[in-house]
Amino acid sequence: MPLPDLYILRHGETVANTEGRMQGALDSPLTAKGIAQADAMAGLLRKEGLLADNIDLFSSPQGRALNTAAPISQTLGCAVQPDSRVAEIGMGQWAGLLLSEIAERWPAPAPNETVLDFYSRVPEGESFASLWARTGAFLSNLQRPAVIVTHGFTSRFLRAQVMGLSINELAQVPDGQGVIFAFREGRQTILE
Repeated sequence: MPLPDLYILRHGETVANTEGRMQGALDSPLTAKGIAQADAMAGLLRKEGLLADNIDLFSSPQGRALNTAAPISQTLGCAVQPDSRVAEIGMGQWAGLLLSEIAERWPAPAPNETVLDFYSRVPEGESFASLWARTGAFLSNLQRPAVIVTHGFTSRFLRAQVMGLSINELAQVPDGQGVIFAFREGRQTILE
């Protein structure tokens, strides 16, 4: 069954993002820039003609995503539906640590480590297979067009599946904060 139109976005910038701190299941407040990003994304969605009667609004239950979803909810006139299946990947022992602390305690096994290799070696972290399964289950339950407020890594997994890619093709999916990845009639566009 084809997916409905989707608008997938990452939460606005957080204090932890600016510090280079891994969040995972932890939370951090939005910065002034992050609040402005949330407001701008709400405006972009309004320009798309989205309204409560033709769209669902889902969000990760984590505060940074809910705070990004709030102006979207107000602008579109629809309630936020928290869903743990679009929460961020679990960061195990790295949750709350700075990237510099991780590099010191768990050095990269090779220079120029990719972001995927980095996330795959998190001690006691959530596996890629687990995140793939829960994001896939979320997508399979969608009944109508939806705005999905999530996190950087989770967004990548959602978008890979929407594009028909495999878990081994995640490197082809770019990241982006403050932008909306729109999927309409099977085509991706970036709204910014």
